[in-house]
Amino acid sequence: MGRVLSRGFFERETEIVAREMLGTVLECESEDGLASGIIVETEAYLGEHDLACHAAAGRTARTEALYGPPGTSYVYFVYGMYWCFNAVTREEGLPSAVLVRALEPLDGIALMHERRPRIRNAVDLTNGPGKLCTALGIDGSLSRKSLQRKPLRIREGEPVPDDKVEVTTRIGITQCADWPLRWLVRGSPYVSKGKVSA
Repeated sequence: MGRVLSRGFFERETEIVAREMLGTVLECESEDGLASGIIVETEAYLGEHDLACHAAAGRTARTEALYGPPGTSYVYFVYGMYWCFNAVTREEGLPSAVLVRALEPLDGIALMHERRPRIRNAVDLTNGPGKLCTALGIDGSLSRKSLQRKPLRIREGEPVPDDKVEVTTRIGITQCADWPLRWLVRGSPYVSKGKVSA
């Protein structure tokens, strides 16, 4: 297994981190076992001036984790149904993060199927931010955790060359919808199916 990414990896501009997270491995360890996947799609959210970022609302109980140290988790609830996992970036006090939108399942695939019993194929297990959190067992209790130790870690993987990377606008937002802040592995069947915003 690759080395766990250091805090310094995340203490950089969010766009750089989002690009370089492609090919790394997100893992979650629980009492049920280890589940992990290769990151194939990310989105950058840049702070209070980015109206699509939760930090646009300022510092609140919900957004406090975004203002925390780089290399920690920000896990939030959407649509009253799904958790979404983000890695906090830049320096503490500058609220920004990378949303992990899709994974290629790696370890614990049987466990992922137990958590998502209606899913019959590996492609649909983790091809969306809510899906991957369910499959890996990530929920709100794992927000504000260090990504350098259990239960949540991001490890080095196989670097993705530039000619295999596609950049688009983000998915499913209305504010700052034309900003090209979504990175994905071109041709990966595990990328989410959402419609780009602009």
